[in-house]
Amino acid sequence: MKNALILLTIALLPLQLQAQGPEVTNWLINTNGLTARHYVNGNSTAIIDADSANVQQVYYSANWVYVRTKGLPGYVTGPFLDGNPSLASNQNAIFKISRNPVQNTGTPTNTTGGNIGIFINGVALFDYRDGVSWRNATNSLAGGPLGGMGDNVWNRDAVVAERNGFDCSKGHPAMGNYHHHQNPSAFKLDLNVVSTICTLYDADGLYTIDSTTHSPLIGYAYDGFPIYGAYAYQNTNGTGPIVRMRSSYYLRNITTRTTYSNGNTVTPGPAVSATYPLGYFREDYEYTSSANPDQLDEHNGRFCVTPEYPAGTYAYFCTVDSNWNSAYPYAVGPTFYGTKTALKVNSITEPVTLYTPSTSSINENTGIENLLVYPNPTSDLIAVQLTGINPIDRKITLLDAQGRKILEQYIYQGSTIGYFDISTLYNGTYFIRLEGEDARATQVVIQR
Repeated sequence: MKNALILLTIALLPLQLQAQGPEVTNWLINTNGLTARHYVNGNSTAIIDADSANVQQVYYSANWVYVRTKGLPGYVTGPFLDGNPSLASNQNAIFKISRNPVQNTGTPTNTTGGNIGIFINGVALFDYRDGVSWRNATNSLAGGPLGGMGDNVWNRDAVVAERNGFDCSKGHPAMGNYHHHQNPSAFKLDLNVVSTICTLYDADGLYTIDSTTHSPLIGYAYDGFPIYGAYAYQNTNGTGPIVRMRSSYYLRNITTRTTYSNGNTVTPGPAVSATYPLGYFREDYEYTSSANPDQLDEHNGRFCVTPEYPAGTYAYFCTVDSNWNSAYPYAVGPTFYGTKTALKVNSITEPVTLYTPSTSSINENTGIENLLVYPNPTSDLIAVQLTGINPIDRKITLLDAQGRKILEQYIYQGSTIGYFDISTLYNGTYFIRLEGEDARATQVVIQR
């Protein structure tokens, strides 16, 4: 009888885990007291904050998952060099997200300003806009941080217009609400670097783009469907090579802004110029459908097999171009695929279960495929980078050729990069060790 009970327990365990699902289990839950960090302009040393980073608790019922977060990532935020007076600050938020998302078969729901999704570290996702639009009567921009009210006909693209105000991780705050409009990886890791902020204030981001493996699940939209990084299986059935998911939005061939892509005449915006180049406004794009499986639909997603959803799901992707620069519409939008149901709530008003990640589940879902060490050879600094999502603090150790510990550092939960200052060390061969159940070491050469 005892053996039967044991077998029954083992048989039920996979069902229980499946019932929880990735919408419950894939959040970066802060279990070790990690606090947020930020830079201020003029100081390249990160300041340690009092508020906890990443997600604090996850609760779930049959139909909903509740994510309690302060909205602060494990990677360093700031500074914001466009005059933004805000710092990333505690949002004390509870996000209520559907566990049973459904397609919206009626009129698609437009994405809006403010939160339209949440990343697995509890940080908010915004769409393309920043609240600024062209005001024809004054021949100027208005709205959002500029004040006043624009026409809302030609709406400014924040990813293009506010680039100088993003930190190294491609984020910034709105009244303290730190968020990303785009793929949450560092500028310095793009193949074509379009911002130099990382050279002054180094940080990383939620994950590192890897063109050789399916991108990790990095968040959920407000309709409950998952959001992935930039790369996936070519075919929707989970077969074929790993390829970049491509946006099906293209810049229009226009020199004046008097019509929309459907041909409708609208209140004019500024002519295309060096000041207002194509892509400066969302309406500069038009959607062209494609039968190619790696090209996304008008919502920036597709129905497909993913590692977390082997039976298939609709999924959004954070699109980038061939240089890994952010590509419109960036993540979700300009309309939702599903019925928008998620929202911020002040409290949980139904019976729920607290999700407690086990050590084994964390180790099984590390998502770490590669350990990158660069430059190699090096003379004064070693960067150690993990690809994939890092769900726990990971100790990295610099060893000499005899295996003796020289330096020790951590790559924190929800971050990807750690550094060693080796400017005082002798030339020679050393080893970088990533500690864990699958401890591994990489050789590095110091030479000057």
